[in-house]
Order: sequence, then C-alpha cells, then structure tokens
Amino acid sequence: MELQLKFRMNEQLYLRNPQESDLGRRIISASVRMIGEMGFEAFTFKKLATEIETTEASVYRYFENKHRLLVYLVTWYWSWLEYRVMVSGMNTDNVELKIKRIIRLLIEEIDESPGMDGIDQRALYHIVVWEGSKAYLTRHVTEDNQARLFKPYKDLTSRIAIVLKEFNPKYKYSRSLASTLIEMAHYQTFFMQNLPALTDFASKKDTKEVSKFLEHMVFACLNK
Repeated sequence: MELQLKFRMNEQLYLRNPQESDLGRRIISASVRMIGEMGFEAFTFKKLATEIETTEASVYRYFENKHRLLVYLVTWYWSWLEYRVMVSGMNTDNVELKIKRIIRLLIEEIDESPGMDGIDQRALYHIVVWEGSKAYLTRHVTEDNQARLFKPYKDLTSRIAIVLKEFNPKYKYSRSLASTLIEMAHYQTFFMQNLPALTDFASKKDTKEVSKFLEHMVFACLNK
C-alpha cells in the first residue's frame, strides 16, 4: 500500500497553495528536479516556466520569489524527516538505538522516488545538503522567523532533543546538540563530496564512516 501523507505548509510561504492545482504540483515537482540539477543560483522562474510549458507570470502567482520556493521545499523536507524520526523510534525502548537510527536518517540518501505530494524525496535530500542553509542564512531571517517559516525545522530539532534528553536527562544542551547534529550531518556530507580536505572520509559515498563520526560526537557529549 502506498503511503499517503500531506503536510500542512505555512500559508505565508506561497501566494496560492501549489498542492491544490495541477500546475502548482508541476511547479513543485519540476523545481525539485531543476534545482537539483543546476543549483539554486542558476535556477530561475523563467527557466521553470519554459520547462513546464507555462508563463513566468503563472509561476509568480504561486510564489513571490524563488527564495520563498526554496524555503517551501526545505521545510517540506524537515516535516518529512520529523515524521521519519518519529516512526523510527516506535518499535524500540532502546534509546541508544533510537539515536543511531536518527543519525542514519540524517546521513543516508532517501530511497523513495517521487511519491508524497509528487516530490522526489531523493532529489530533495540532495537539495537540502547543497542548498538548505540558504533558506535561513539571509538578512531577512528575523522576519521569516516571526512568520514561523522555520517551525518544521524547530519541530525536528525538538523531537531529536527529546530523544537525546531521554538518553541523559541531566544533559543541559540537548537542543544545541540536536541542531548541531542536523547541520553537521549535511555539512560533512557536502564536504565529503566536494571539499574532502575538510573531512577524514576518503570516499564520496562513505556514509557509514560519517555515521560513526556523528555517533562518536553525540555519545561523547551525552556520556559526560
């Protein structure tokens, strides 16, 4: 049975809900593919409109600009990842195992092809690794935060922090460690693939070693 989930997205991310029309869904699907292929800087609404055979004006009816679209995609990913983290801990009371599963979810490439909301989750994972920090590393981050655009990221961080706190209730920095873990998982993956002098991982697909490193970091902190 195919899993059917719908995440409720912040209405301030879009001008018109893309999931409520065929054109909107094509905008999302094509954007994931195109940003994954050419990068966020080279991606434009004009190129997107040409790709899906519509007008640039039609794309702007859904999103104010391409940064809003990027935030939409990245926050969808955080919501999806939070759901996967929640499910990963359902069948075990072993907190150490829960943490290791979370780390694997952060590191390993998603196997699913296009499915939920028509989004290619594998391609979106690569966008988050390459482009994810651009969602909030802006001069207008305060305004975006006040608009609650980053709530899915905060929810994911909180869920991971709860598991870390479960392992060591006396640990004072569970939220800081959780957000560091998320960012480090993606930065180390990016460095491994593009700037290997910044890592100790020889292979561009050495995800198991990255997982071991993150496990070492997390448990070294939690066991103090």
